[in-house]
Amino acid sequence: MNTERTDIVAQGVNVMSEKNFQTRVIQLAKFHGFELVYHTHNSQRSAPGFPDLVMVSTQRKRILYRELKAAKGRVTADQQEWLNALARTGQDAGVWRPADLLNGRIISELRCN
Repeated sequence: MNTERTDIVAQGVNVMSEKNFQTRVIQLAKFHGFELVYHTHNSQRSAPGFPDLVMVSTQRKRILYRELKAAKGRVTADQQEWLNALARTGQDAGVWRPADLLNGRIISELRCN
């Protein structure tokens, strides 16, 4: 890919809406063997800060908890508290941003690399 094309792709990723980003992540998770993907559709009735996605792969014996943020989105204190608590109990919890599609992080983590 030439640098001009790479710059255009990077610009597109940086303006990707959280909804479009989430749709793409769910597609990738299913493609990479995560049979169950949970997303709370009405966060007003759930615990504040609970991660956007819970993805389960029985084949890989893995559960991923991910908060999805737009390029400039901020993680709230409640979200960070959930992510920290999950990580302290040995769970795979973190934050993904659209740039992580471009740099390969999301696919790497879905592949369990």
